Amino acid sequence: MKNSTPIAVTSRSFSLHPVLREELLDRYDNVRFNDEGLALKGEALIDFARGRRKLITALERIDETFLAALPELEVVSKYGVGTDMLDKAALIRHGIRLGWTGGVNKRSVTELALSFMISLLHLVPQTSLEVREGGWKNRKGRQLSGRTVGIVGCGNIGKDLTPILRAFGCTVLAHDILDFPEFYAAHQVTPLGLEALLRRADVVTLHLPLDDSTRNILSAERLALLKPEAVLINTARGGLVDEAALKRMLIEGRLSAAGFDVFATEPPEDLDLLQLPNFLATPHIGGSSEEAILAMGRAAIRGLDENAIPTADYPPAG
Repeated sequence: MKNSTPIAVTSRSFSLHPVLREELLDRYDNVRFNDEGLALKGEALIDFARGRRKLITALERIDETFLAALPELEVVSKYGVGTDMLDKAALIRHGIRLGWTGGVNKRSVTELALSFMISLLHLVPQTSLEVREGGWKNRKGRQLSGRTVGIVGCGNIGKDLTPILRAFGCTVLAHDILDFPEFYAAHQVTPLGLEALLRRADVVTLHLPLDDSTRNILSAERLALLKPEAVLINTARGGLVDEAALKRMLIEGRLSAAGFDVFATEPPEDLDLLQLPNFLATPHIGGSSEEAILAMGRAAIRGLDENAIPTADYPPAG
């Protein structure tokens, strides 16, 4: 027998996915989907969720104003792994249970980060543009194999990426506020402070949540520590990097290349940065493979029933 608890799905992606819709409706028969594909926020988000006891949310901001307006709400289940849109203190104050599963999209993000590394080292964006414009210049790229790669944030994605990089013969450096000595030993990873990692790495890839401790963590001063031939990858969260300083370094040749899937403002507004030949940009697609979407959606469905009131430091902010 199906559960008649009133549910709302604010996520456009989930709502438009036929498999996820069917699997949710197999469990619950009173579901309000975001069928119009609206970017819900503010009063529109409150109105959409009114009268619902459980929600599946994605990028919508769940804060004090939202929760105070919906005393009937009991559970928020997260479609995706990022929790920076959730005010955890407000959830705790209102006794709202959170369904969240970390790492469900890790392989999708890992593959995108890896593709950025290979593409930028082999000058794929620049040479592809030249060919499309009628040019044919054989430029010399570099292999990922044997390079030193610095992973900033060795959580689910960093741990997934590490053995793949080791298979390429890469030297792997890692920086994290937590220590993972057994993992580091098993995969021959060298843990370092952030500044030391930036100085040594040929490729730096970010896999951090966005919170007060990580916002602008790669400031202009820290970016300046990178080697001129280094490549910077961000498939984690916008706001981790000083994008204006990054643009100057790319233009002036103080950094070889960068690839970003995420930006401080999305869509990004700095067209000069986006159009640089040594900059590769994608529209926040890291966790959007078909496999990852199914995994995230199924985790969100489970989270409607398997959940708990969060704590101040859990789940993490990314």
